Amino acid sequence: MNLKTDLFRRTALLLGASLALTLAACGGGEMGEELIPKNGSPKFPAVMLTLVHVNDHHSQLDPFPNTELLIDGRPTRVELGGFARVTSAFKSYGNKDNVIKLHAGDAVTGSLYYTLFKGEADAALMNTVCFDAFALGNHEFDDGDAGLKVFLDHLRNGSCKTPVLAANVKPALGTPLAMTSATRYIQPFSIKTVKGVKVAIIGIDIKGKTTNSSRPLDTTVFEDETEAAQRTINALKLRGLRHFVLLTHQGFDADKAMAAKLTDVDAIIGGDSHSLLGDFSAYGLPGSGAYPTQLTNKDGKKVCVGQAWEYSKAFGEMNLKFNNKGEVQSCSGQASLLIGSSFQRQDEAGTWAAVDEATRQQIVKRLRKSPLRVTEPDATAAETLAGYAGQVNAKKAETIGTASEALCLVRVPGESTNRSGGVAGCETANTLARGSDAAQVVAEAFLAGSLAADIAIQNAGGVRIAVPAGTISMNTAFTLLPFTNVLVELPMTGQQVIDVLEDAVANHLDAGQSSGSHPYAAALRWRLDMSQPRGSRFSQVEVRNRTTGVWAAIEPARNYTVATNDFIASGKYGYTTFGTVYATGNTVNNYLLYTQTFVDHVLAQGSIGRPAAADYSHQSVITAAGVALP
Repeated sequence: MNLKTDLFRRTALLLGASLALTLAACGGGEMGEELIPKNGSPKFPAVMLTLVHVNDHHSQLDPFPNTELLIDGRPTRVELGGFARVTSAFKSYGNKDNVIKLHAGDAVTGSLYYTLFKGEADAALMNTVCFDAFALGNHEFDDGDAGLKVFLDHLRNGSCKTPVLAANVKPALGTPLAMTSATRYIQPFSIKTVKGVKVAIIGIDIKGKTTNSSRPLDTTVFEDETEAAQRTINALKLRGLRHFVLLTHQGFDADKAMAAKLTDVDAIIGGDSHSLLGDFSAYGLPGSGAYPTQLTNKDGKKVCVGQAWEYSKAFGEMNLKFNNKGEVQSCSGQASLLIGSSFQRQDEAGTWAAVDEATRQQIVKRLRKSPLRVTEPDATAAETLAGYAGQVNAKKAETIGTASEALCLVRVPGESTNRSGGVAGCETANTLARGSDAAQVVAEAFLAGSLAADIAIQNAGGVRIAVPAGTISMNTAFTLLPFTNVLVELPMTGQQVIDVLEDAVANHLDAGQSSGSHPYAAALRWRLDMSQPRGSRFSQVEVRNRTTGVWAAIEPARNYTVATNDFIASGKYGYTTFGTVYATGNTVNNYLLYTQTFVDHVLAQGSIGRPAAADYSHQSVITAAGVALP
């Protein structure tokens, strides 16, 4: 038996025992088997339950100013989100006794608040809410198990003692997350009593994406999401519970698929896919589905699914009505965007200016029953944030250049989600063959930062925001590229480069993993047909000579030097061919933070814009459905 197998076996045995202990520790002794009668079906009090929730705030604690939405059919700028507004939204339910407050993961990484404070600022703001449960997301593991422990220590140092949930994550005993106990930091579930009724909240983290796209220890076991969820439901059901809410971080599509496979589940509150559920078409934003999405579980009973977009911009409210059999009778609710009470519109000269007071009051009144929720920031949360904002703002204030036009954010060309929603000039970016301007420019920065590279490759998921036209600050750079990756150079044959591209697309098309693996490149271009099988998707792959600027067909047997970030270079995100080369040790690590390459590139250029059409990596794209993109 090898070491990893033995560790897995011992961890599984320990956690099997710990589940029983946790059942008691989380209130198992007071759940009461008296709810299960000796004869007949169990009876449960009919109850109305409200789940209020956020997900994927990614250290985005400040609001987004000048966000353009349609209000009454007119382009209108608002201040959107900010964690102080999130806190205010949660506190508005303070006088209700049937509310459960939930966070569906990916609290950290994504802004200078994480770069500078490593989760301390996020934990402090989360503790102004006092969540009833927080589910781990994949990005919680970006700085490894030890980095996650730092964040969770900050979270537990507050007065809230928020339960941290992931029924399918098993850290090995003796590692940072389980130094003395397998459930010291992570529990499989938590139990909340609502009007005398016990409600189980079960956490689930995405397995493949976390192990492939973050940095958990090899000894930390990630179990199958559905199996872990059902096992935990079954164990709790034996204790007399009948109300089960899954708090997941695996994406909207995975939540829908899981719902049909599970018995007894009533609701799924999710994250990871940054899905904006609900009808926001009147406000200029595309939705990803209904809120709540109503499905049936394996028992044929109703199960309701919800998610609340991203970056402290939105807030979800799901209302569940249970009958006396403990079944969901109905569900309703809404995801809302949290906005300020000031509005700007263009005057006759095209200048944005605040609307007059009468118009402002009319807008506020008309929005009262809309999915745009006018919300003032919570004073306590704002004061807490101010304690960190000074250092962040000082660094943010450093201007490094300008963008002559918007650099739109796209993962896969043709995707349904417009990740650049609200950024002027990016209204149709996701429908175009060129894909991500932002990822393309980042790849160009890599190439400029490496003196030896022939080409540079960057994965779509490592680029986090669209860059609006105008000033580019240090904050833009660290929000665009928030991770601690460094630039590395790998020697590869032309065939290996083609294999890398095929690996990256197969990761999301064939393996069903994150679309963040989708490739972008500098000095490398191609035609992509995603309707073809693996190995036949890329054609007319060409390399641009760094000296002459002339494009020529890639030579399969020729050696090239490829610059990329060390994360995908090590084989993460399905970049298997990269990983094989990286494992030989025949690489050069520039020890240059990949964010710094972008900063240096902007400083050198002064002003950046979209590359020339001929320099985009995607020269033509056919979607998986066979649609040729413009």
